[in-house]
Amino acid sequence: MVPRTSSLLSRLYLFIGLVALLYLGRYVLIPLAYGLLVALVLHPWVVRLELRGFPRWAAIGMGLLAVGLLFGLLVGLLVFQLNTFLADLPALTKGGNSDAEAVWVWMNKVLAELGGTHHDEWWSPLVNALPGRVAPYLGTVLSALFGMLFNLFIIPVFSALMLFHRRTYVAALAGLVEPAWAPHLPALLHKVTGNFARFIGGMLQVYLIVGALNCVGFLLLGVPNAILFGMLTAVATMIPYAGIIISSLLPITLAWSTTGSMWVPVGVIAVLAVVQYLEANLIFPKVVGGRLGLSTLASLLAIFAGGLIWGVAGMILFLPFLSIVRLLCDEVPDWGPLGLMLSGEEKS
Repeated sequence: MVPRTSSLLSRLYLFIGLVALLYLGRYVLIPLAYGLLVALVLHPWVVRLELRGFPRWAAIGMGLLAVGLLFGLLVGLLVFQLNTFLADLPALTKGGNSDAEAVWVWMNKVLAELGGTHHDEWWSPLVNALPGRVAPYLGTVLSALFGMLFNLFIIPVFSALMLFHRRTYVAALAGLVEPAWAPHLPALLHKVTGNFARFIGGMLQVYLIVGALNCVGFLLLGVPNAILFGMLTAVATMIPYAGIIISSLLPITLAWSTTGSMWVPVGVIAVLAVVQYLEANLIFPKVVGGRLGLSTLASLLAIFAGGLIWGVAGMILFLPFLSIVRLLCDEVPDWGPLGLMLSGEEKS
């Protein structure tokens, strides 16, 4: 009994140490994890280009360029739609629904009074103190902006280095595992990365199809900025259950405020429900060919744990990396119990 208790305590200490390491090293580990994710997705394509005679550096550069162009296209589309939405927001809130118009008029009145001549009101000291308090907030904003720009630079660098020296890293990893597993490690990693890359590529197609269907449905209903909300609700499906609920609140509210009719918001809900049904029962099985086998509980725990440790980045990254662990569980017999816990499948 004593050795078993000692083993459990050592595993608990190892788990606590791993969580502490993830949290304390998040500023380095988050861009490194993004780089690893991109490298895993690009690995099969880079290998095919190398087999066709492309130098390794050229194959890696072409892969990163394709990812950058796709990312820039999506971000540019969302930014354009968001600017259009913000420019049209005053006109949208003044039309159709008297309640929305009253709220917008009240907001404009409050802002006008804050910037007007009412210096003797209770908010006057706050307004006068704002210039002296701009510097700390400006520093925070600039720090976040520089951090984002640095990550946009360093993530492709990490991905390129991982892809270029991948054989060295595999050889080093083979030296760390048990001798019985060392000969099988390259084939195992190749299989897992290939499956994961195909899954991510299929998921990208699923999000594009779901976004297109959402956009068409919103356009037919006359929802303003249908493309923006259609794509946002599609991207939000990466977060199970909660994502689609949160992202649908704004188009539903805007549809009600611009029309004054309850039927348009009901139509928005119906469009999202039908598209989600098609995604779960038709689009995903046909495009991806099968899920990675994570249970709903495991997915939600990964998202919540990622949010606690790494914030938004953790909510994005923990789920795909847990999917990789699930794939490894199918290949490593000793990890069978862990794979059973992650999949939630009942054994007959």
